[in-house]
Amino acid sequence: MSTFVDIKYLNLMSHRLQRFSKKGDYLWNFRCPFCGDSKKNKSKARGYVYRTKNDLFYKCHNCSKGTNLANLVLEVDESLYKEYLVERYKEGSTANGRGGNVKNPEFNIPKPVFIQKDVLSKHKSFRELGQNHPAVQSIEKRLIPQNRYNDIYLVDKFFTWTNELIPNKFKDLTNDHPRMVIPFRDVDNKIFAYQGRAFGEEQPKYITIVLDQNHKKIFGLDRLDDSRNIIIVEGPIDSLFLPNCIAVAQGDLRLPQYKGKSTLVFDNEPRNREIVKNIEKAVEEDYSVVVWPKYVKEKDINDMIMGGRTNLEISDIIHKNTFSGLEAKTQLSNWKKV
Repeated sequence: MSTFVDIKYLNLMSHRLQRFSKKGDYLWNFRCPFCGDSKKNKSKARGYVYRTKNDLFYKCHNCSKGTNLANLVLEVDESLYKEYLVERYKEGSTANGRGGNVKNPEFNIPKPVFIQKDVLSKHKSFRELGQNHPAVQSIEKRLIPQNRYNDIYLVDKFFTWTNELIPNKFKDLTNDHPRMVIPFRDVDNKIFAYQGRAFGEEQPKYITIVLDQNHKKIFGLDRLDDSRNIIIVEGPIDSLFLPNCIAVAQGDLRLPQYKGKSTLVFDNEPRNREIVKNIEKAVEEDYSVVVWPKYVKEKDINDMIMGGRTNLEISDIIHKNTFSGLEAKTQLSNWKKV
């Protein structure tokens, strides 16, 4: 209950917090109201609210101010502070003065990396690793275009590194392991998310981390030309083989902002109920979708490439098998096997 109340009042005063944004589960970021944050760069926001047990706490990585949410509310909006105390402590806890008997926490969380910078600058790209590196050899087998190697990275300890960016994202570091990391960049080339792909049998195989909740999980925005038809697929790796292609890192490919100028390319799995359901939803909403012809046996774009098909051949198959409306329903009915 206390967490719910804290979040409620944090949101109520959010309009008073400059550059307020949600960065992850129980993690918010804004310019520090105590020190005013950077005087030289108004885009910097180094104040963070995060959860410990059932309470929210505040920490500034500019002035090092650390306190409970009660003191933050008092600093930002004194009139709201009184309402907060009544609701927050009506269950029996009391607060006296500036935050009362709520104990200030010990602050030993890692300092977050600001996403205005390239968060992968300390890690080597696959181009830097060289062709003899085992990680590079693993993706060579998948025939990933070598001109993409400069923006695919090796992170030796994926969980530990992620916790440096989002404190306490992974509680258990026992089975930390290396992953191939593909950054999601916005139109200004800034990283707002990334996907880590396991090299071995680690599960889940793909882990997508969002650093800025103001962005949707869309890979390829930095290369997108929205004046042309857009191809939308599920996996970032698949998108590397097709022109003007983006990926959404989830099964539902519908993006309303691109409706009418995009083609949705779902995986070729006619027995997968979730995929069939997502295609049916897209068709009902009049999206253009690809219904794979019977002679295509591979599951996804990367498998087609590994099976010997060329990028041009796959693009031609997509073009010739794109449907919408009643025609899409008919083709889908013949394709699905669930």
